[in-house]
Amino acid sequence: MEKLIIKGGQRLHGRVKISGAKNAVLPIIAATLLGNERPSTLDEVPSLDDVHTIAEVIRSLGVDATFDAGEHKFIVDSARIEKCEAPYDLVRKMRASFLIMGPLLARSRRAKISLPGGCAIGTRPIDLHLKGFEALGASIEIGHGFIDAFAPNGLKGARVYLDFPSVGATENIMMAASMAEGQTVLENPAQEPEIIDLANYLNVMGAKVRGAGTNVIKIEGVNMLHGADYTVIPDRIEAGTYMVAAAMTRGDVYIENAITEHLKPVIAKLKEAGVAIEEDVDGVRVSCDGPIKSVDIKTMPYPGFPTDMQAQFMAMLAISEGTGLVTETVFENRFMHVDELKRMGANIKIDGRTSVVEGVSRLTGCQVKATDLRAGAAMVLAGLVADGETQVGYIHHIDRGYDHLVEKLVSLGANIRRVDE
Repeated sequence: MEKLIIKGGQRLHGRVKISGAKNAVLPIIAATLLGNERPSTLDEVPSLDDVHTIAEVIRSLGVDATFDAGEHKFIVDSARIEKCEAPYDLVRKMRASFLIMGPLLARSRRAKISLPGGCAIGTRPIDLHLKGFEALGASIEIGHGFIDAFAPNGLKGARVYLDFPSVGATENIMMAASMAEGQTVLENPAQEPEIIDLANYLNVMGAKVRGAGTNVIKIEGVNMLHGADYTVIPDRIEAGTYMVAAAMTRGDVYIENAITEHLKPVIAKLKEAGVAIEEDVDGVRVSCDGPIKSVDIKTMPYPGFPTDMQAQFMAMLAISEGTGLVTETVFENRFMHVDELKRMGANIKIDGRTSVVEGVSRLTGCQVKATDLRAGAAMVLAGLVADGETQVGYIHHIDRGYDHLVEKLVSLGANIRRVDE
């Protein structure tokens, strides 16, 4: 098993380029299953474990998929889909595998998928996905760890209201509706930039999707979609992570390829904490040469503060001046990193869905583990500023969402390396 060894105390400086967005590329790869006439070529695809996993998932359906990690290109020829069932051993690795259900239902009129896996950050029910499929006319059977959905007469457009603006459900229903007969109106959908990116890709394929990024999405179903060339947006969570790293290490880092429009709540809270932010068309410069002030954050669906940045900000608050409150409203089990930060000397108390973080003058390196993807990023950030050596285990979680994390941090001056135990 591999782990990261970090010697803290190095000030980060220089430039780092942000990779394609994990949360955009996974649904877009799933959507390639809708393309019938010619292959799709995706650019700026990050080399992540999750990308390799979903590549295996669509290959298991008989689709020809090639990923050139060095060139960040992903080519899919889905002219023939031989199977409608994704194997359990692949789906259990990653929750996003469930996103192939919508495209399969639209294209092949049937999809059988095992119940999904992923990070253990709380219950993330798939009932909203299934509710949407049923509204479009699919029949759903659940049993023996599988979900079997079928629409022998094809899907029909419908009005679908989401009780919660679930990103995954919005994406899955949008993909299914793209080839449904008639119009689908999706109310209270997620509004994340990744939703807009998926809609843009579907439209390049020949779909008719309007309103992505607003509270109503309208989809006019078409008979056939074709493969298309597309470039994935940069990863706003990766960008936010490096922004916090620059602030915590009192560094000066230019984050290339970051779209600041996607980072408004993160930028606002960093400025409130006393961090200097300079935005331009190519990215954002983050610098900090004084104390970091504590702030309060509350995670919310987009455009609110992202839950995927909560753990990283908690690491920053652990060494800030004063006391900050972190309230998690999206997932009920996303404070597992608290115990790991406390092992390093952080002063954090949990009260229900709120953590009270009282800043300390220093953290101390020790052995910790990545309990999930973003918690792993928080432990790395804490290790960058801790006294002595920090060893971060269970880094397979980190590999799911950060492209060349070690190499990028080393290029900024961090003392970090990956070792095999």
